[in-house]
Amino acid sequence: MAKKKQTHSTGTPATTLLDREAVPYTVHSYTHDPAAPSYGLEAAEALGVEPAVVFKTLLVATGEPGAGALAVGIVPVHRSLDLKAMAAALGLKKVEMADPAAAERRTGYVRGGISPLAQRHRSRTVLDASALDAGTIYVSGGHRGFELALDPADLQRLTEAHVEHIAGP
Repeated sequence: MAKKKQTHSTGTPATTLLDREAVPYTVHSYTHDPAAPSYGLEAAEALGVEPAVVFKTLLVATGEPGAGALAVGIVPVHRSLDLKAMAAALGLKKVEMADPAAAERRTGYVRGGISPLAQRHRSRTVLDASALDAGTIYVSGGHRGFELALDPADLQRLTEAHVEHIAGP
């Protein structure tokens, strides 16, 4: 069962950013099962919330040089990232899923715990429009088994995300 607590100063770059910006949030932690087939669906089940309000952070390779080589897509955990829609949202013809090691280097977080907040290097970010339908959404707080609940408008503002329909089936 999920352990829920209101906290500040939990020590990840994501919570440090939220504290600095005085953004209201709650921390939700649970024991991650390494055998779980899906980090995101595991989080939704452990937290006892619908998968539609738990969002995963995915990185794509854009094929552009330098800092634009990777971009971030944030979609509900029960859906996939529509690569064509993501490319269109970025004004590109094509994107592909980023190499996991490149995603970890770019963000400073580990796979399954990549937070959209306070990444090591800022990337262009697209938030699925469904996030704005919820009053509160959950995103990774910076490691596996550590979720943050916050207002999607705060997430959009802090990540400077464009809002588009990028979730696939």
